[in-house]
Amino acid sequence: MELKRILVATDFSDTSEAALEYAIDLARTLGAKITLVHLYELPVYTFPSGAMVATAEFATQLMTGAQEATEAECAKHAKDGVDITPLVREGTAWEEIHKIADELGSDLIVIGTHGRRGITHALLGSVAEKIIRTATRPVLTIRKR
Repeated sequence: MELKRILVATDFSDTSEAALEYAIDLARTLGAKITLVHLYELPVYTFPSGAMVATAEFATQLMTGAQEATEAECAKHAKDGVDITPLVREGTAWEEIHKIADELGSDLIVIGTHGRRGITHALLGSVAEKIIRTATRPVLTIRKR
């Protein structure tokens, strides 16, 4: 199996940074390219009498901030000798990561995992776990110690 396209998901946490650094080392060894993807969701608040959706101005600010942060993360690793392309999308993270991997023909998904357990895991869930459970391609999880 050849790994030429690696998709790395980021939420800009230390764990995501560890996953990206691992993917960079792997890509350098294999001569692969990386796409660094950040997903965000527009907040929707529901009330008994209706719902409140983010304004167009807020949505634009959120998207612009996400794009700038993703590009900055790629620029930070520009001298690492690996081609890293930034990508930002709106949507549910685990679903969009699979769609993007399909679109790009990614050979591997790399994602950090926080290793939450108990009530924290029950309340926050795990994007990494959902990606693994629904994956049709290899997934590598990295946990920062």
